[in-house]
Amino acid sequence: MLRSQASFRVLQQMFTLNRTSSVLTRNLARNPIKTLCGSNAPRRHYASTSLTNQQATAAAAKAEPFLSGSNTLYIEEMYESWLEDPKSVHKSWDAYFKNVSAGALPGQAYQSPPDIGSSPMSAPQAGGIPIDGAQIKEVVDKHLSVQSLIRGYQIRGHLCSDLDPLDISVPALRSKDSMKSKESIIMGRPYPFGEAEMNNIYQLPQTTMIGGEEKSLPLHEIIKRLESSYCRSIGVEYMFINNYEQCNWIRQQFEPPGITKLTDNEKRLAWERLLRSTKFEDFLAKKWTSEKRFGLEGCEMLIPGLKTIIDCASEKGVDSFVMGMPHRGRLNVLANVIRKDLDQIFCQFDSNLRKGDEGSGDVKYHLGMSHQRINHVTNKLINLSLCANPSHLEAVDPVVQGKTKAEQFYLNDNEGDKVMSILLHGDAAFSGQGVVYETFHLSDLPDYTSHGTIHVVVNNQIGFTTDPRHSRSSPYCTDVAMVVRAPIFHVNADDVEAVIHVCKVAAEWRMKFHKDVVIDLVCYRRNGHNEMDEPMFTQPLMYQKIRNHPNVFKIYTDKLKTEGLVEQADIDNKVNEYDQICENSLEASKKIDELNFRHWLDSPWKGFFQDVYGNVELKVADTGVPEEVIQHIGKTFSQNADLTIHGGLRRVMKARNEMVNDRIIDWALGEALAIGSLLKDGTHVRLSGQDVERGTFSHRHHKLHDQKEDRKVYVPLNDLYPNQATYTVCNSSLSEYGVLGFELGYSMTNPNSLVLWEAQFGDFNNTAQCIIDQFISSGQAKWIRMSGLVLLLPHGYEGMGPEHSSARPERFLQMQNDDPDHFPDSIVGDFVVRQLQDANWIIANCTTPANLFHILRRQTALPFRKPLIIFTPKSLLRHPLARSSFNEMLPGTEFQRIIPDNGPASENPEKCRRLIFCTGKVYYDILKERSDRGLVDDVAITRIEQIAPFPFDLVQAEMNKYPNAGIHWLQEEHKNMGFYDYCKPRMRTACGWTRRIHYTGRKPEAAPAAGSKAEHLKQQKALYDDAFRKL
Repeated sequence: MLRSQASFRVLQQMFTLNRTSSVLTRNLARNPIKTLCGSNAPRRHYASTSLTNQQATAAAAKAEPFLSGSNTLYIEEMYESWLEDPKSVHKSWDAYFKNVSAGALPGQAYQSPPDIGSSPMSAPQAGGIPIDGAQIKEVVDKHLSVQSLIRGYQIRGHLCSDLDPLDISVPALRSKDSMKSKESIIMGRPYPFGEAEMNNIYQLPQTTMIGGEEKSLPLHEIIKRLESSYCRSIGVEYMFINNYEQCNWIRQQFEPPGITKLTDNEKRLAWERLLRSTKFEDFLAKKWTSEKRFGLEGCEMLIPGLKTIIDCASEKGVDSFVMGMPHRGRLNVLANVIRKDLDQIFCQFDSNLRKGDEGSGDVKYHLGMSHQRINHVTNKLINLSLCANPSHLEAVDPVVQGKTKAEQFYLNDNEGDKVMSILLHGDAAFSGQGVVYETFHLSDLPDYTSHGTIHVVVNNQIGFTTDPRHSRSSPYCTDVAMVVRAPIFHVNADDVEAVIHVCKVAAEWRMKFHKDVVIDLVCYRRNGHNEMDEPMFTQPLMYQKIRNHPNVFKIYTDKLKTEGLVEQADIDNKVNEYDQICENSLEASKKIDELNFRHWLDSPWKGFFQDVYGNVELKVADTGVPEEVIQHIGKTFSQNADLTIHGGLRRVMKARNEMVNDRIIDWALGEALAIGSLLKDGTHVRLSGQDVERGTFSHRHHKLHDQKEDRKVYVPLNDLYPNQATYTVCNSSLSEYGVLGFELGYSMTNPNSLVLWEAQFGDFNNTAQCIIDQFISSGQAKWIRMSGLVLLLPHGYEGMGPEHSSARPERFLQMQNDDPDHFPDSIVGDFVVRQLQDANWIIANCTTPANLFHILRRQTALPFRKPLIIFTPKSLLRHPLARSSFNEMLPGTEFQRIIPDNGPASENPEKCRRLIFCTGKVYYDILKERSDRGLVDDVAITRIEQIAPFPFDLVQAEMNKYPNAGIHWLQEEHKNMGFYDYCKPRMRTACGWTRRIHYTGRKPEAAPAAGSKAEHLKQQKALYDDAFRKL
């Protein structure tokens, strides 16, 4: 119990044996009223006593033989209640406090009380016969045991709840010891009460609301009410939350008598929604008996539950809901929650329909949708967006959070009052997949929080064919939520009214506290993993039970018929009415002759395209900027305002300023100029990742920290222009999977923004491989969903070992969708932008700051959006040759897909003996070696800056320029890695298969790089020797 008032502190001193009476006397003597009641507290209405009597009370309390430190908390509570109202405490305590105030000696203040369960009229009077302190201690211990009992239900009542609709699972901790009684589980120790004590009346502590307006209750009634609150169809886990206000709020939602009861109108609404949920699945099962649809049978209450959440949140001001879910129940959610047209859903079952869109498309139970509709309960317009998701069940979680955060940002919804996320999970995936944990840990981070998510776990009590006892080590599948102190509400999905109440509480919690909350919807799966699967192979007993178990619609219909809320004629009419709706929609679906996945966009960009088919004008805006803009941004970026910055950083700022004066830029300045110029144009920029504020290699410094004042920071790029867009630069948690998914979701919301994610080292992107493979690479092909997300992946071989050298470019290039054996039909006109439009993503390895500047600005200048993968340098960040002039960024300049050789060899190309193509940092290494070996006339070196889509036209022209040169591809990566396998066949196609492409680089290996610096240098020397062999 939290005790903030001074009176509690004084009472604790009064009733603890190891406090001295002199301390009490001194505190009381200073200001007795202020000390006991607080300086601004109203005066208590109880018999006034003189200071002398108060001092005597303190001395008597100190000498009481039955008092000890173990029961002072209870006595404080009793005394506080007695000060408010003497009748609110038990008669024995009323007598004691009166006797102490009257000056009774230690050991004589207590009177022998009547039976604890006797009538209030028989209370003893002050001045009676004193009794043995041991008897009083027994009374106190019984009251303390009642408090322990109440707390036990609050902490462990969920372990004994009736959660399983099939009644086959054993509550979590009871399974460890089948001999344990329910009471001993609740108490956590042997049960202290006997049958004879059930009628005894006990004072209720302030930490429970089971009494309603009553202050005390008989023990049997206390137990009955606690059972009703914590051990019926709802199991509440919340006592691990270390916030008194939140815990008390939850008690208020579950403990008061009758709190979970619904009105007749609420029951009827829940029943009608349940009818649609159930009959939708029945219709699909009847019409497409051999089709996979991952139906919701066994958890039909998900639909009324979700709609209740939306109703409550809409009532409190939310008008946009972003949702993510796995495939089970997705079609039902689309039909009955999002309200997708049924004919559009039914036509997905027709395998003969032709495609109406480019790309692969996806199966119907992976598709998303965005839709605006009126919420009929609140009569408010709401937007519902269900994000498309692959079969990687929890992969969509961070994507939803990022999309939600972006919507909140653009609406200036700083508290999450307007936009809310809802995530649906399966039980096995929720406990088994690490991205759940990663996503939870974003929930309270300032630049990632979506201000509370409602998680709904569809708990089938099985994962595909695996029992829970083999799929998790925790008692519940939801235990992961405890890491962020999210309350967990377990509920039996066959108890309709319990589900509705829990969903209302969850929505109200989220809107009040803006924190995550979990609903564990304990249900079952009537079919196998899908409708074609046979579950009896592995769960025979469970499915024997399921076969004979009525569905929840029948259970609740029978209940409402008994209550007189529905009649059979009404039931038949409603069922027939919905069946007819489905039949009519099925007939309409037969008139649809093509599948248009554009109708399933989860993030439509209104006004961005020319028409509903996504057509655009194939023109790219100029990416150059005027010199005065470059000067202004460069100067501002080189200042630190009024901050006291680190001495080393002052030197960095001075060097930046000098470069601006000299009209040159390094890598950090090029990036800052691109970001700053976009901000000037009104484009929001967000840069996220591990250590991005400073930069892994201490080159960026976008957020400056004062050396003397904590949390005093300055972001120069947010101080450029009065009406500029916002720049968000934020260090992330140590997560790739979760954070990259988050930034992808953020980028989906608004095409007129630039969202970048940087890996600490490019090597670490493989822990986010699922997001890269399933969303970024293939998202447009599957779901017609574009994204302009930029991945910055530090890459380069510099002797730092196998885990700090390679961003694995071969993996990204393997997923590129261009044909290595087909030379483009036309390489004139708008070829460059058409090639970009046809690509699934863009892959670049820039070697100049100016090219970085242009390619970042080009991301928003394109008339469409494509993901951009940039392999960024490490040593080049400060390389003296990796500099660009302002002239390379002025209006009229653009991104260079390749950078040809401009040395002596290019001036006399017919005599050039070797043409080396390469990309990235190795160019500067081989450039130096060429010069050192005196081969500048014999060897030309051309850099390919845009690897994919491959610049066929420019590479062809470059090879034609050097007709007598041998063609080499040079890379520092091993032969089975890097860029060689992608570039070689395309280079051969570019030259019409008339010239051989020689390989220069490291031999094939399993590990990306050597572990020792010495071996690295040895391999580098061999690389240089091989590059100029036989010249």
